[in-house]
Amino acid sequence: MYFSTSFLISLSAALVTVNGALTRVTNFGNNPTNLQMNINVPAKLAPKPAIILALHGCFGSGEAYALQTTYNTLSEQIGFITIFPSSKRDSNCWEVNTAKGLSRNAGGDNQGLVSMVNYTIAKYSADAARVFVTGSSSGCMMTNVLMATYPDVFAAATCYSGVPAGCLAGSPGASPISADPKCANGLNIKSQAEWVSIAKAMYSGYSGKYPKLATWHGTADTLVKLPNLGEQLKQWSGVQGLGFARNETNIPEAGYTKIVYGDGSKLIGYEARGVGHTVPVHEEDDLVWFGI
Repeated sequence: MYFSTSFLISLSAALVTVNGALTRVTNFGNNPTNLQMNINVPAKLAPKPAIILALHGCFGSGEAYALQTTYNTLSEQIGFITIFPSSKRDSNCWEVNTAKGLSRNAGGDNQGLVSMVNYTIAKYSADAARVFVTGSSSGCMMTNVLMATYPDVFAAATCYSGVPAGCLAGSPGASPISADPKCANGLNIKSQAEWVSIAKAMYSGYSGKYPKLATWHGTADTLVKLPNLGEQLKQWSGVQGLGFARNETNIPEAGYTKIVYGDGSKLIGYEARGVGHTVPVHEEDDLVWFGI
């Protein structure tokens, strides 16, 4: 007897989302590091809905990040799908330090996260061209890694208080407890060419488009220090082939500086004066950036 792929995916899900509640899904596909998938499908789902993958920080969980942000409230209003995964290893930090975690289809956290996206596209007829990723702290670090390892999966990204893709490569861990502190302390300074080479090596031979990025960082961050914002912008401006254009003060609010590259459509940074770890999530600005 033959069953369609979509039927088997539907059948394999242990839980079904009803009326927009955040629920757990198991057997969503290749999950080499045993991540947990939590999904919110709004009661009024838009046709070919967009997907936002939202990644928590260290010591967190998908369920907690869903409560800390308003993405699900906005989802119910607009009709997009949110995925809030959970990491359960290394103080619940994302795997952004290992060779497999910094490679494509090599058995890292990133592979399991993309499985969640592919499951959601198949099950809900979501728009594969409108898949977005965001995250805070360790989630921002993984956002950068996903941009490098699966640039063909994500159209755009935003992140808060993280580091460039590959900044923690070779570190014994990825948490404040287990990691080599050099990266978080803003001491892993490289040339733009070096950062570009690191990012492109994560998906060797890829010649397509990379996701656009809006990245945020606080000047008073003592856990993941401010130089990491500059290194992220250095990396992705090099990947995108963009030059610095201008700064815009007090945008989107007082004390924030918007750092614009090119025409501002592919790469921007936000420096938040006096803000520590992490910069508060700006969900509505994220949706504008995503075009939702």
